[in-house]
Formats: sequence, structure tokens, C-alpha cells
Amino acid sequence: MSEVLLSLGTGALVGVIFSLFKLPLPAPPVISGIVGIFGIYLGSVGYHWIVERFFS
Repeated sequence: MSEVLLSLGTGALVGVIFSLFKLPLPAPPVISGIVGIFGIYLGSVGYHWIVERFFS
């Protein structure tokens, strides 16, 4: 849980700093960013499933 809070706090701080200097946010558009993160997670879960199922 502390990793999640630390990540959220760091992200909020970066957002404030970038807004202060009127820079574009260093993140992809919201929907494509969420879909990309979900795809990375699914790939990781799929890899572990394949390895456990076929190679153990």
C-alpha cells in the first residue's frame, strides 16, 4: 500500500511541477495510457500462465 501512495504522491508532484512551468504532461492521452498499462499487465499474466502451464 505504501508503494501505491508513494507513486500517487510522486505523480501528483510531477503534475504540479509540469503545470507550474506550463509544460505538457509527460503522459499519453488518458484512454490510450490506461489501455497500454492494462495490455502490459495482461501480457505479464499471460506469460506467467503459459510458463506455468506448459513448462513446469
